[in-house]
Amino acid sequence: MTTAEERMRILQMIQEGKITAEEGANLLQALSTTPKTPPPPPARDPRLLRVRITDLSSGKTKVNVNIPMGLVNVGVKLGARFTPSHADVNYDEIMDAIKSGASGKIVDVEDLESGEHVEVWVE
Repeated sequence: MTTAEERMRILQMIQEGKITAEEGANLLQALSTTPKTPPPPPARDPRLLRVRITDLSSGKTKVNVNIPMGLVNVGVKLGARFTPSHADVNYDEIMDAIKSGASGKIVDVEDLESGEHVEVWVE
């Protein structure tokens, strides 16, 4: 975006005879033309679905699985197997989030009854 000061300076240069009116018009047009910014690079496609289950009392990791996105259906089913049955997790929503390009932690559930913490990430 150009400022009024830049425009005034060009007009003053025309008035003083330092540049011609045509040159001034070209400069003003160049100032008002905003350069196209290149589109942002596409987000990196997720490459792994990570599933980690830890013991709440000891903090030790019971399961730590990294699954390539080509096997994501298997990975979600694996995560479903370890997620507590009473947990409110919709696996269709998880698949939709993955397909829409979500990344980061998508599931974080604690099962106090079995003493486990289940986490799922897309990286």
